[in-house]
Formats: sequence, C-alpha cells, structure tokens
Amino acid sequence: PVTASFLVPEETLFSNLDIFLFSLIVGLLIYWFVFRKKKEEIPEFKKLETPVPTTRETSFIEKMKKTGRNVVVFYGSQTGTGEEFANRLSKDAQRYGMRGMAADPEEYDMSELSRLPEIENSLSVFCMATYGEGDPTDNAQDFYDWLQEGDACLDGVKYTVFALGNKTYEHYNAMGKYVDKRLEELGAKRIFDLGMGDDDGNLEEDFISWREQFWPAVCEHFGVEATGEESSIRQYELVVHADMNMNKVYTGELARLKSFETQKPPFDAKNPFLASVTVNLKLNKGGDRHLMHLELDITGSKIRYESGDHVAVYPVNETAMVNQIGQILGVDLDTIFSLNNLDEESNKKHPFPCPTTYRTALTHYLDISNPPRTNVLYELAQYASDPKDQENMRKMASSSAEGKALYHSWVLDARRNILAILQDMPSLRPPIDHLCELMPRLQARYYSIASSSKVHANSIHICAVVVEYQTSTGRVNKGVATNWLKNKLPCDNGHKSTVPMYVRKSQFRLPFKVSTPVIMIGPGTGIAPFMGFIQERAWLKGKGKEVGETVLYYGCRHRNEDFLYQEELEEFERTGMITQLNVAFSRDQEHKVYVQHLLKKNKEHLWKLIHTESAHIYVCGDARNMARDVQNAFYEVAEEMGGMNRTQAVDYIKKLMTKGRYSQDVWS
Repeated sequence: PVTASFLVPEETLFSNLDIFLFSLIVGLLIYWFVFRKKKEEIPEFKKLETPVPTTRETSFIEKMKKTGRNVVVFYGSQTGTGEEFANRLSKDAQRYGMRGMAADPEEYDMSELSRLPEIENSLSVFCMATYGEGDPTDNAQDFYDWLQEGDACLDGVKYTVFALGNKTYEHYNAMGKYVDKRLEELGAKRIFDLGMGDDDGNLEEDFISWREQFWPAVCEHFGVEATGEESSIRQYELVVHADMNMNKVYTGELARLKSFETQKPPFDAKNPFLASVTVNLKLNKGGDRHLMHLELDITGSKIRYESGDHVAVYPVNETAMVNQIGQILGVDLDTIFSLNNLDEESNKKHPFPCPTTYRTALTHYLDISNPPRTNVLYELAQYASDPKDQENMRKMASSSAEGKALYHSWVLDARRNILAILQDMPSLRPPIDHLCELMPRLQARYYSIASSSKVHANSIHICAVVVEYQTSTGRVNKGVATNWLKNKLPCDNGHKSTVPMYVRKSQFRLPFKVSTPVIMIGPGTGIAPFMGFIQERAWLKGKGKEVGETVLYYGCRHRNEDFLYQEELEEFERTGMITQLNVAFSRDQEHKVYVQHLLKKNKEHLWKLIHTESAHIYVCGDARNMARDVQNAFYEVAEEMGGMNRTQAVDYIKKLMTKGRYSQDVWS
C-alpha cells in the first residue's frame, strides 16, 4: 500500500511534465516558423522598394534619359527669381525641338554632371543668383562646395550661365561668375557667354536680351531650328474638387499639411514657427512715415539666433486685393482646386501646396503686389478680347526698343501689379487657374534682428519702416510684409497675433575678441543689428569682460521726429557702453548732413581705431547710396590719414573686407 500511494502521484507528475514539454516544443516551433518567415520577408520587401526612390531623387541623368530630356536648367535661387528664369528656359527648349527640365541642385547629386555627355546633344544651363556678400543661395551651397573641392572631369559637358545679382552690392554676380569660370577650369565647354542680370537696373530686361541671343547660339551649335511654336504651353492642369474633405485642404502652410496646427521642430524655410507678437510699437514721434518695433516670442521653439542674424517672415496679401481679383474675374474664391504638373516625372507636382482654394492661393502663395514680369504678360495676352491689348502685351514681352520702353513706362514706372493691369485693361479676363500658374510665389521677407539672444533668449526684435506710396496712376501701393506686420497687435480680439518665421544665419558677426573695437554705421532702420550688438557688448561688460571701444554712427531726418531708440542709445552712451554716439540729422539744418560727413569729420579717431587697434567696421542699411558713400568716405580717410593714393586706399579697404573686418548688411 505504501508503494501504491507513491506511484499514483508519480504517474500524474510525469504526464503533466510531458504536456508542458510538448507545449513548449510546439510553441517554440510555431514561434521559430513565424519569426523565420518574417525574417525572410523583410529584406525581399525592402529590395523591391528602395531603388525606385533613390534613382528618382538623386540622378538627374537617369531622369533625363528616362524622360527624353537633353537640356537641364539648374537654379540657385533665394527669392524665387532664379527658379522662375530656369522654368522659362526649360519651357523654351520645346520651341527648338529640344526637351528641357528645371532642376534644384539641392535635390540632385551634382557629381553626375560629368555623365552629361552620355546624353546626345545635351546642354546644362545655370541660373545662379548671388546672396549677401557674394555667397551662394541656400539651395546652391552644396553645389558650390562641390565645385570648390573640384577634382571632377567635365570634358564634353556643354554649359552656359546666367547670373542674377545687384550692381549696388560689392560682390556683383559673384556666384554666377564663379560657376562660369569654374566649370571651364574643370574641362566643360561654354557654348554661350555669361549673362549678367542686374536687379538694380532691370533684371527682366537683362534676361530677355540675353535669352534672345542665347537660343540662336544653341540652334547654331546643335544644328537645330525653331519649330515656330510660339503658343503658350501650359505646365499644369486644373482639377476642381467638388466634395473634398476640408482636412486635406492647404490653408497657408508651406509644406506639411496642418503644420500650423501641430508645430514640430526643427523650424526652417519649409517649416516656419508661429511666433506670437508680444510688442508692436511705433518708434517715431512724428513725420509721415511709420517706423515700428516688433517683438516675436520664440519660447519653446528651440530656435537659436546670434546678433547679426536675419529673421525671415512669411507675410500674407491684403484681403481687399484678393477679393477684387476674384470679383473682376467672376470667380468663387472658395472653390477647392489643384494644379497638377502635366509632366508626371517632375519633382514639382504643384506650383504651390495643393489642393487649396483660390482665396488661399492668392492670399498666401502668390505674389500679386509686384509688377508682373514680361513672360506673364506674354502668356496672358491670348485672353485679351481687344486685339490692340493683345498686341501691346506681346510687344511689352519682346526685346524691341519700343516694347521695352512700353513695359518700362506702363508696368514698371507706374508700379502696376496684376490687379491694376486687370482694372486698366477691361478686355483682359484670363481664367484664374492660368493666372495662378503664371504668378510667382510670394516670398519670405528678411529683417536684421534688432536684439541679442544673450539678453533676449526667447524673443526676436524687428525694426522696420512701413512701405506705402502713391503711384503715377493715383493708386496707393503698400508693402506686403510691413503693412501686414503693422496690423499684428499683441492681442487681437482676445487672440494672440502670430507670425510664421524662421532664422537665417548671417556672416554679420561681432569680433571673436571682445576687446576689439567696433565701428557701426547704420542710418534709419539700419540701426537694427546694432541694437543687438550693443546689448551683447553691454551684457559682456556686465560679466566683467574687457570690452573694446563701441562707436556708433546713426542718421535720421529730424531729432524730434525719427531718432529711433533715442532713450536706449542715450542711456548706453551715459553708462559708457557706447563710447561715442555720432548722430547725423539730415534735415535739421539748411545743408543735409549724413553719416559719411560725420565719418570724415572724425578721421583721426577712426584711423587710429582701424589702423592701430584693428577695429571691425559694420555698415547696415541702404545699398544704393549710403553704403557706397560710406565706402568712399573710408577711402578718403585712408588717403588723408594713411598718406595713400586712391588705388592704395581702395586696396586697403578691400583687404579689410576680405579679412572680414569690413562687413555689410545692406539692401536696395
């Protein structure tokens, strides 16, 4: 009986163990089977997927082969003009039996340029804008770096360059000139001369004149001839969405749908941060202008900035203008539509974020306030019912002397925007979708930051003058961004006013050594970056650092009207933070006095700072007159105090520029 009592539990114990082991083995087998299956499937799935996007994304050669293109037009563009010209040239190619594509160098592997001769009768065109102090535009930075590293062999590559710049700047068309020269050095063959576009004169006219000679040269080189197709070629087709889910419709965002509702860092040009306006003051005490100081709150954005950087803001067009365009064209502005690229291979699926409404497109995405370029007039001409209007519009887009003069007087000098043209040409009633296709994109506006992040880590200050003027046709034209900012009150009906913005780094920097003296020249709103510089030097002084001389030359019209930041500047002078405050009031006396007059007056002191103490010079403001006059004043100081002739003086100041001791932050 004892044995028996032992045996029973032993039997049950084994059977339980068997079941457990059996279950474990089955479980492991199933797990292994499923896991092994999964493991095998993943790489196969990846193998199928990955090659497609990579070839599409980086190889413009493969793309050209696949789509039968032989002309590629690259653009380096900061404000959209270079891109616009590139699109026009790639469209032109069709008229000569060639096929073109516009390309952003940032999206492609530019080392593939050496493969271009694989494509028969191929040509590369470069529309290159220069930014700031002779720098490449943001989207051409990598291409520029690649050219500089330069061991590529570009034998057999045929090219031409059109440069976009502004003569008032020191480094006029530096980027275009560099690309033109460098491509030749690497073995490429220039088939037409470098084109020079000057935005201080008439960029559009320069482009048209160059283009008129460029295409005949291409025809001669490749032995092709014009097909005679002068008709307008649509790039996009219209799709109207009848019952669209409103959650899928763009309402002003630049890239990601709903990016203004759910904000995610990092913030940049395609993903701006919505900063609330905390301060909006009128700075001037009198006069007929409105000079303003705004403060934008960047708390929680992770945005960092340094004194001298620029803040880019995305403005919106005036509601009244948008409504008037809708009225004239008899359109329901709330229609939801898309413009889809007819070229399915293009990286640019739409001209602006789609689907959207005509109201949103005209408000957020299109530039409706600047005078339109001639290609817009040329393509819209077909919609004028009066033959005389048609003829005039086509004439203005031609390179004839009469046509240029008409475009100059009727469009540019009269500052007629698209609304004014539609109002003054009642026979012109284009379809709104074609108008939207042709209008350039509304661009971000850049302002020098008027604060130091050492003092205002969570706030960015802007100082700007509101642009408003009467045209020769009696209309009042308003600057898009400054009028929009002027109306951004800190609390608007209980809502916070916000501004889409991001920070663009600049080369305008305080000296590395705090003890280095600085000479700052900034009349009018050119004072902006110097407010940041002075705040920063004061902060450093407060930390016990030995700060060098801080000299400011400021200018305005009248002491009692537009002396910007007067109280702050006088306080900085009183505490010795500004070691010398020189202010020119141009209209407070019979003879106009400007900053350059004060510079010449203080030549001994200036020369000591520059020549003996290695001071850094900073100039901010108007490029056309002020920056040039100031530079001339420095030439004179070097001549008189340094005993140099003009050539030596010019050379001396230019050397300061190359060493980074003479910096400019100027606009025209």
